[in-house]
Amino acid sequence: MTPGGFFGRALIVDVGDDTATSETCELDERVLRAYLGGVGLGTWLLHRFAPPRVDPLAPEAPLAFVFSSLVGTPLTTSAKFAVVAKSPLTGLLTDALASSQFAIAGKLTGHDALVIRGRAARLSVLLVDGDGVRLEPAPELAGLSAADAETQARQRFGRGWRTAAIGPAGERQVRYATISHDGRHAGRGGLGAVLGAKNLKAILVRSATKVAVADQAGVLAAAKDLRRRSFGPATAKYRELGTLANLLAFNAVSTLPTRNFTAATFDGAPRLAAEELHELRGVARNSCASCSIGCEHIYSRKGGGSQRMEYENVFALGPLCGVSDPDDVFAASAKCDELGLDTISAGGTIAWAMECVERGLIDEPWLKFGDGAALLRALEAIGAREEGLGELLARGSRRAAGIVGHGSIGFAPQVKGLELPGYEPRSLQSMALGLAVNARGADHNRSGAYEADLSGEVNRFRGGAAHVGAAIGTEDRAAVMDSMILCKFLRGVFEDPFAEWATLLSLVTGWPVDAAELRATAARIVRAKRAFNQREGATAKDDTLPPRMLETPLELVSGRAATLTAQQLQAMVDSYYVARGLDEEGRVRASDLPDLLLDA
Repeated sequence: MTPGGFFGRALIVDVGDDTATSETCELDERVLRAYLGGVGLGTWLLHRFAPPRVDPLAPEAPLAFVFSSLVGTPLTTSAKFAVVAKSPLTGLLTDALASSQFAIAGKLTGHDALVIRGRAARLSVLLVDGDGVRLEPAPELAGLSAADAETQARQRFGRGWRTAAIGPAGERQVRYATISHDGRHAGRGGLGAVLGAKNLKAILVRSATKVAVADQAGVLAAAKDLRRRSFGPATAKYRELGTLANLLAFNAVSTLPTRNFTAATFDGAPRLAAEELHELRGVARNSCASCSIGCEHIYSRKGGGSQRMEYENVFALGPLCGVSDPDDVFAASAKCDELGLDTISAGGTIAWAMECVERGLIDEPWLKFGDGAALLRALEAIGAREEGLGELLARGSRRAAGIVGHGSIGFAPQVKGLELPGYEPRSLQSMALGLAVNARGADHNRSGAYEADLSGEVNRFRGGAAHVGAAIGTEDRAAVMDSMILCKFLRGVFEDPFAEWATLLSLVTGWPVDAAELRATAARIVRAKRAFNQREGATAKDDTLPPRMLETPLELVSGRAATLTAQQLQAMVDSYYVARGLDEEGRVRASDLPDLLLDA
């Protein structure tokens, strides 16, 4: 009997040539319970359907859209889907989440996941509903933004379809292109390039069925309680100012990466702060589908129009590139949305290039820190993959540094090829460990260890054993939330997270799940990610930070310096391996492989 909230099957679609064919992969209940859905189930599917060492942009490389048992329930923030593939930026496992009605419609096609393989003969869209799958040529969508492609697809096929699409950067296979729906983005790792390599401009899904939960009355009561708690103090920051509220706070404690991580404070931060922008430009607040928090803040743009702004896109296109004019940062963020570019990787790669210009390693004298027009020009070049600079930067900072040479890899702001988010590792040393060991690369959403640093739970300037526990704890919580799936902005609402999540899961599925089982599930998902990366060639040498972070002290406002040496980081990494039950090389032990159910 299929558990509540699941269909017990994934749809495997091949879009080769001018047709789409499909088959059903039955999902054993053991696998569903072991991986939950979302990122967890997506990781298991990649193990099963990705050929070892496959080129991420090859036709046979799978791209999985994965749902969970909670999708479609009234539980707040549960309308999310995961996209999982081998990253063209890192060559390792990548996953990204987005919130929208696409999640509900995709699941109600009658599947827990859609796995896409092959390459269409011409630019097309893939449609999936209760009648099966079909491939439709869509040359008229070429070159459009994801938003415009979504609008045209709705006009052509009808309003009942929900669309996830790519922009021009995805079509051109820029290695950090995004997949978008309704203004939300599955952003990191280049998933848009994977879809573009399949010659698919968009995936359209339409609801065709319903799915039952095990305890309808219990789910409704839990949803009512969770909605009430979601309006409490734990989410007040997100409702009132959004994630951009972090900007001034991080600037004050010397952890706002500036000018390609050469500093951690930015004189122009007040001009970009949520507090000032809210007063001068705030025009609206919005919510994701099925969300009661409403963290999305919309600001007016110079010359008309509006733009959604978050901390990460402001950090990456502002302080990291030395740009302080909010109009320039707004325009750059809008340009990334139009082209379909991950703002963090775009900003990090451009900041690296700006430093290369300063050092005389790249002959593009116009590309200077602090120049908003230059930032926009660089984004245009990347989106078009213009010969020269655009083609170079479309590869991401690690690959670009490999071409430029002259030691430029030492200041490329990346881990495993993924550009760093807006957290300075030298002054947040729990986060330093989390960034170094995470399977996806430099990532704040799969390892939010900065919480321990900023809360005062640990000494953020001296990493040690306590920091290892903090990094593992946040990584485990993320693994469960990304697989169930629930928004991380709810994390502060739960007083006893694993126990409360187990209760929600039990109400939906009917499984007698408890906190201990969910903790084991979290560890399994983390191990499964590492096992996939091992298979693809990752080693312990990848669990590190850029040389700049380990060789150059960070000057603080107080006059002190924050230092993180290679030896200090390695000691934490070694302790992490022990605590995770990995071998001394950070590998999943053979004795743990049966628990991953990779042969199920």
